[in-house]
Amino acid sequence: MSANSSSTAAALALIADDMQGMDRVIAQRLKSEVPLVSQVSQYIIAAGGKRLRPALLLLMCGALGYRGEQRFNLAAVVEFIHTATLLHDDVVDESTLRRGRATANEAFGNPASVLVGDFLYSRAFQMMVEAGDMRIMQTLAEATNVIAEGEVLQLMNMHDASLSEEGYLLVIRSKTAKLFEASARLAALLAQSSPEVEKSCADYGQALGTAFQVIDDVLDYDGDVSEMGKNLGDDLREGKATLPLIIAMQRGTEAERNTIREAIETGGTANMAQIIAIVQNTGALLATRDAAAAEARRALNTLQALPQNIYSNALQQLASQLLERRF
Repeated sequence: MSANSSSTAAALALIADDMQGMDRVIAQRLKSEVPLVSQVSQYIIAAGGKRLRPALLLLMCGALGYRGEQRFNLAAVVEFIHTATLLHDDVVDESTLRRGRATANEAFGNPASVLVGDFLYSRAFQMMVEAGDMRIMQTLAEATNVIAEGEVLQLMNMHDASLSEEGYLLVIRSKTAKLFEASARLAALLAQSSPEVEKSCADYGQALGTAFQVIDDVLDYDGDVSEMGKNLGDDLREGKATLPLIIAMQRGTEAERNTIREAIETGGTANMAQIIAIVQNTGALLATRDAAAAEARRALNTLQALPQNIYSNALQQLASQLLERRF
């Protein structure tokens, strides 16, 4: 086990009982009289993953001293929203592999994946209403809307080799970081924290989520399929101009730029080995990791506003160790 894996495991061990509480809510709220709904939902939920978004909510609740039952409900809501986005993402991206096994759309077909994603969104909204707090509903409704906008932005940017760093960051802050941000903010709302602490929590979530996605984009050119649970080069195959490619085009020769540009515009991976070499030789991977490091440092700075305890220490570990992430 790597240092990063053990560090993450130690942080998650703190909330093991809380995660079981969330799992009980998930099992109860996934029930449906329509068998296919339960079948597809259970399939993707059972695929695993670290569940970092609900874990972030639960760790932040621990840091802020909130121990109410509502934390389980909202952690489940966050996981349902995230799972719904995965179902829809894989259909849009025509993905066949996630977390080392067939995607739901590969196993059950596109129509079932889209419609069960809709079920999870609507179930999440039923549950957030039960919280009876307008700020909580506002936070989750806004996050869901921004995530959808991020998905559309990404779709518009497909096969666009002229995408800027600013455009790239806008997509990942909408599509990925927004739910991290909302998860951390929800804990502050449950704990009835001050506006200043609430902002620090939200900023931590946004920075952590941004760093997480930037590193994920590095791994598409510097990862291991068995560790990642997805196919190397998937982003390029989908025509995504991620930060490693954007930087490589800025730094490369005209011929290297043309090679990357053509691959993005066509979604071709025939020159994948050459493109990986370009990304590495131009220092684009290191520069992308530096960008993730800046976000991780921003996350660490926000924690100064939180009480010092084992939970806030765990949040610090998550940000500090993110750069060693290999999967």
